[in-house]
Amino acid sequence: MNQTASDRVRWTTTDIDLLSENEGTRYEIIDGELFITRAPHWKHQRTCLNITLELEVWSRSSGLGQASITPGVLFSETDNVIPDVVWASHERLAVLLDEAGHLTGAPDLVVEVLSPGVENERRDREAKLKLYASRGVKEYWIADWRLQQVEVYRRENARLTLIATLLDNDELSSPLLPGFSCVVSRFFV
Repeated sequence: MNQTASDRVRWTTTDIDLLSENEGTRYEIIDGELFITRAPHWKHQRTCLNITLELEVWSRSSGLGQASITPGVLFSETDNVIPDVVWASHERLAVLLDEAGHLTGAPDLVVEVLSPGVENERRDREAKLKLYASRGVKEYWIADWRLQQVEVYRRENARLTLIATLLDNDELSSPLLPGFSCVVSRFFV
């Protein structure tokens, strides 16, 4: 007997609060489906740090927003994720941050760094892409430290559409981040 979407368990933020805390374990919920991941590979973490540094240096000089590593984004009780990197304008942060310091809506830019495995890639390329598109993220980058490339998705007609796959010597810029420019290889040093 096949399980239908309506028959499966739908996890909520409240359910996560009841799970035991294990160091290095991340719990995310997308459309009621629970995803459990362990601490990522060293190069995954370095890539997150490098992307955040590039965004934060630009943010401080432009004064337009802030970047952060692994913030909680609580879209709803059944959509609760921890993106690898986000950037949000000051205007958006003023509206989105709750008293606990969590984002309660879509940041302007979300970056996910791929971890090995079919399930991890499905989550970032399908489930999170759909979630971020439906919640209003303006731009989504998927970075792959193994291939040293970045896929750039931009909002077009209420969807996030792949507009470029940039390789290590390509320059990444964005209309969302005026004046930001970075050679992709800097993300993977």
